[in-house]
Amino acid sequence: MTSSDSGGRERILDAAGRLFAALGYDGTSTRMIAEAAGLNVATVAYHVGGKRDLYLAVMERAHLAERAALEDALAEVDLDAQGLLVLTDRYIDFCADNPEIPALWMHRWLSDASDVAHLEEQYVRPLTDMVVSAARKVVPDDVDVEYVVWTVVWCTHGFLCGGVLDADGRRHGRDDPRELARFRAHLRRLVAVGLGLPHQAST
Repeated sequence: MTSSDSGGRERILDAAGRLFAALGYDGTSTRMIAEAAGLNVATVAYHVGGKRDLYLAVMERAHLAERAALEDALAEVDLDAQGLLVLTDRYIDFCADNPEIPALWMHRWLSDASDVAHLEEQYVRPLTDMVVSAARKVVPDDVDVEYVVWTVVWCTHGFLCGGVLDADGRRHGRDDPRELARFRAHLRRLVAVGLGLPHQAST
């Protein structure tokens, strides 16, 4: 593949990722992706393929980015109580820096792209298992680590996609530093309590 081919593919995947994250797979057409990339449908098909191929490529790229971030974090933090809270921070940071990735999975939670059924098993399960396995080395045996990990995912995706409402009904989320810090502090406390970690580790 030439550098121009590679650049064209990335340009298309960028456009497809933005649209799938905003509208879902079912609400996005190949023509919309082509227009967003400034190309025609034939060029998109040449570089990537049809709509399903585009979606699979976008989800694979999202997974690889998330896996790399998680592996880096696990390699860099100490696997103790404080390290698990730092790992929570790193996950929040990754999702806040890559908001399209949580949005892609949120759409799937709402049965978007229901005919593409293998992605959770292929991409989500290995990552959650990786974190659960690391956390089990630290937390008491009676803690349901898997549910704590999923709680982090649910809360983070929900906050980044929906934010919180202020007294006037306005939404505030990742673009509001105060609310992001408030969410981070809340989730750290939640994880510390859920995993039975020392209370002082949540500060």
